[in-house]
Amino acid sequence: MSVIKSSKQATVRTSAATALLCAGFFWATVSVSLADESGTSFWLPGQFGSLAALPGTPGWALATVYYHTSVDAGAAVADARELQIGRFSPTLNVTLNASLNAGADLELFIPSYVFATPVLGGQLAVQMATIVGRTDATVNGTVAASLPPFSASRTGSIGDSVTGFGDLYPQASLKWNFGVNNFMTYVTGDIPVGNYSSTSLANLGLGHGAIDAGGGYTYFNPATGYEFSAVTGLTYNFTNPVTNYQSGVDWHLDWGASQFVSKQVHIGLVGYVYQQLTADSGQAPILGDFKSRVLGVGPQIGFIFPVGNMQGYLNLKSYWEFAAENRPEGWNAWVTFSLSQAAAPPPPQSPLIHK
Repeated sequence: MSVIKSSKQATVRTSAATALLCAGFFWATVSVSLADESGTSFWLPGQFGSLAALPGTPGWALATVYYHTSVDAGAAVADARELQIGRFSPTLNVTLNASLNAGADLELFIPSYVFATPVLGGQLAVQMATIVGRTDATVNGTVAASLPPFSASRTGSIGDSVTGFGDLYPQASLKWNFGVNNFMTYVTGDIPVGNYSSTSLANLGLGHGAIDAGGGYTYFNPATGYEFSAVTGLTYNFTNPVTNYQSGVDWHLDWGASQFVSKQVHIGLVGYVYQQLTADSGQAPILGDFKSRVLGVGPQIGFIFPVGNMQGYLNLKSYWEFAAENRPEGWNAWVTFSLSQAAAPPPPQSPLIHK
């Protein structure tokens, strides 16, 4: 006996696969908005969201994401950034009073492929993301340093910007569907080939490798149109060969909740929690553990529509950050457009024949 999905469920699964197969896309190493080494982490909070664990339609898919962020940070992050780029020696007795302001405009390209043959009873998908764009960062403030019998101070600002390519971000995932319950597991990482300089305030590359793995869950009821998703994972960072700095282990949780108001439109909320669990190694002693944390929440809206014989999906979401520690906070916005194979129509049901 075959189970026939409703057209609404099939449409949602296809669009969800397109956008959220491509949703684990952005391990962007934008120095302007993250944590760990001088405020830069592998994982970008918010890359997963609603419908994340829904299986997709077999075949190729392509997503593009425009990402904008504007953030600032206080003395701890600004001082770490100045230490990183070697603007003063941490062996001096220093008094620091600085702030960091930064922003980025980035475009991501994420081709992916969903396999039709089950693996361990689930659906296997692979993808490779890359990033192009521009990021800038500025530190403003005063540094007073003393090395008896000498002392000096400096007031002003330093800034950098970079336009170019980021690292490569491969990912593999497995997804399982059990009615309204959907489960997933994934593994991803960073291949450090992007624009990076240890003496620059702004970078598009991370400067070191990383690996991240985790799992997720989506509840989706096509009869009511309600869904809730959560994806969590851990990041292990390898040592930066240039700075000999190793960031600690990071934990992250991305979530989304939405209501389908029609077969083509859903609205709701998204959010994330990011917490560094273990201390960095190789940092200047004056920085201490330099563990980082941030929370974010905001609105989202998504649209499903046909594009020729393909399925299109457009999602807009934004996050406002708060409760940050040892990392910048501000706001960011995402515009995701994706194309995937359209779901095949359900087969006709055989009529009952009464004799």
